[in-house]
Amino acid sequence: MIRKTFETPLGTICYWTNENRTEESALVFLPGLTADHHLFDKQFEAFEKEFRILTWDAPGHAESRPFKLEFSLMDKAVWLHGILETEGIKHPVLIGQSMGGYVSQCFLEKYPGEAAGFISIDSAPLKRQYVTAAEIWALKRTEPMYRAFPWKSLRKLGIEGCSKTEYGRKLMEQFVDSYTKDEYCRLSGHGMKLLAEAMEADLPYAIDCPAVLICGEKDQAGSAKSYNRRWAEKEGLPVYWIKDAGHNANTDKPEEVNQIIRKFIRKLKEDPQ
Repeated sequence: MIRKTFETPLGTICYWTNENRTEESALVFLPGLTADHHLFDKQFEAFEKEFRILTWDAPGHAESRPFKLEFSLMDKAVWLHGILETEGIKHPVLIGQSMGGYVSQCFLEKYPGEAAGFISIDSAPLKRQYVTAAEIWALKRTEPMYRAFPWKSLRKLGIEGCSKTEYGRKLMEQFVDSYTKDEYCRLSGHGMKLLAEAMEADLPYAIDCPAVLICGEKDQAGSAKSYNRRWAEKEGLPVYWIKDAGHNANTDKPEEVNQIIRKFIRKLKEDPQ
């Protein structure tokens, strides 16, 4: 894949896509908060020879720095749409892990009818009905809470709290160690604040395309498992529980997650909407 850039008023976004592939559909991989595009390396290995792929380092992350942390979750969706337009991608399959799943839902809200599909990996619904006022209050206070932790403890929490495998933890270690404590706290705090604000906006966040939920059985990030159970039940979405996987299910059990992605894509091709 080749590295490209997209300019915004707040900074430059770095993204990657297959060289010499021009299909109007693509698998768009969106990593979670503090992670970079390498979160999906095992997925790129599995799919890049067959499909057009696009991924990014989200604004403020990794190579998409420096970047002013003055944007909303919807701004990220708008910039993503701009990148897809630049690349001639009209019918993306959005595959979002954690924060990437929230960006995907904002994209679906802002650009109804454009996505061919949505795969949520250890993410949760953005709809206001799923969260309490207390949860939103806590999200907005993530940064001072994180700053109260010694860096050694916070670093350990960020690494071990996301993955249950050596491979997954090594990746998270690389991500976390690319930040200073100050950068990590500011980025995490900003991400949780914009998430809370997106929920408070009380928008429909309708999923108007085929979708599946994937969640690690050992996901300990917030109430991810509870959210996914309720999301699946209320909206009739299929959910896959990945045994022995944590919050980064796609790194803990890549073969199983890739199988689900492949099955989903095959079904899209057989029954396009």
